[in-house]
Amino acid sequence: MTTPFTQIDKLFIGGEWITPEHGVEAVINPASQTVIGQAPLAGEGQVDAAMGAAREAFDHGPWPAMSMDERADVMQRMADALFARQADIAKLIVAEVGCAQHITHTMQVANPIQHLVSAIRDARREEDERLPIDITPNMFAPGGPQLLGGTTVVREPVGVVSAITGYNFPFLLNLAKVSPALLAGCTMVLKPSPYTPFSAMLLGQIAEQIGLPPGVLNIVTGGIPEGRMLCTDERVDMVSFTGSDGVGAAIMEQAAPTLKKVHLELGGKSAMIVRHDANVQRAAAMAVGFLSVNAGQGCAIPTRLLVHNSIRPAFAEAAKAAAAQIRVGDASDPTVMMGPLIRESQRQKVEHYIALGKQAGATLLCGGGRPPGLDAGFFTELTLFDNVTNDMRIAQDEIFGPVGCIIGFDSDDEAIAIANASRFGLNGAIETADAATGYAMARRIRAGSVSLNGGTGTMSYAPIGGYKRSGIGREYGPHWLREYQHEKSIFYPIGR
Repeated sequence: MTTPFTQIDKLFIGGEWITPEHGVEAVINPASQTVIGQAPLAGEGQVDAAMGAAREAFDHGPWPAMSMDERADVMQRMADALFARQADIAKLIVAEVGCAQHITHTMQVANPIQHLVSAIRDARREEDERLPIDITPNMFAPGGPQLLGGTTVVREPVGVVSAITGYNFPFLLNLAKVSPALLAGCTMVLKPSPYTPFSAMLLGQIAEQIGLPPGVLNIVTGGIPEGRMLCTDERVDMVSFTGSDGVGAAIMEQAAPTLKKVHLELGGKSAMIVRHDANVQRAAAMAVGFLSVNAGQGCAIPTRLLVHNSIRPAFAEAAKAAAAQIRVGDASDPTVMMGPLIRESQRQKVEHYIALGKQAGATLLCGGGRPPGLDAGFFTELTLFDNVTNDMRIAQDEIFGPVGCIIGFDSDDEAIAIANASRFGLNGAIETADAATGYAMARRIRAGSVSLNGGTGTMSYAPIGGYKRSGIGREYGPHWLREYQHEKSIFYPIGR
């Protein structure tokens, strides 16, 4: 049976479907290694055309000049169309990413559409800001009447945005670029990961269906040369990227000569602090549950498990028992709880770090290998290390796989110090019976978000982003659109 959207073999540029310069490239299911479709492969000429189409649509098209309500109406049609295709999008994610179905239907598909709905609601509340009236001396008539004046702050779209996204939550990442940028009045060239192109190409079909003006959303594919074009061309005003910190740094360097605005959602090595008074069984099950999400391929997953030494042995045993209950396999089976890594190269990276952990003297509690009986696909076991110190590479580097490191501590101050001793600062978590103390500790963690005792379970209404090497800027939340807007102050006299 054909996977939905995998029949798309053309690029979406200027509102039209364009035959790719470099033909097509096979896209495989990481669980079965079978080919799910042939994705279009753009060349530099087509990336150039996409940037030209986006520039033309911004400079001369209707989209930036439309009112916020008018754009919101169009984007609501996008949300409605995506809601209607939820089941098909989920089938695609299962095949393209290999993500377990219980994660796919919520985190991979339903939540991203809800983020769009939230952004539309917030956009409709956007208004110009009128500042307090000023009374100032008239520099041209010092002895005459003073001047009365006002200021209005208006927000305008940044311009043409190039968006480059990763493979782990592709539909979410693509929609997290498209939603605020288009609502703000920008135009866009979207380039997805070569591993997950169809999760982006489907948005071309949706754009066509809802009547999005030509050139507002352009979707191309490609590798490093095509990505470099999107980061260096003077026709692009802003680059928005989600991926590793190393690539993020390279993008900043590429964007610097043309002084583009750069928005970066990057990696993490988040810490989960389990205080002495925490419910050990609950905390351990939660930690293992986090690690199993998309086989640990999530930048915000807490992979450093900071556990008070008085309960660390009990926590380690409970976590080991919980890990044994995680069913690994092909996500086409709805009972599977953890699917594969995206490709063999990623599995080799994870296995390299597991070897480093052993060499450094950490205690392997469970996992560390490949699940028996799964000969096809890029599967790995959920792996837990105990007796980890924070200076080990498994505790400092982003592994991007289901590998957890248990690190002991003896005081709250020590836990905070360990949590903050990282070059990343994306997320954090605290488990404690003392919510007030936990809240105070959350204020001290240098990260863009912290979940206290499990958090709320959603991030539709909250800004998310990183400190340090975890990024620049924020996604989601009531001011999401402002990442894609300029502020302009208009000064004017009053009373004459």
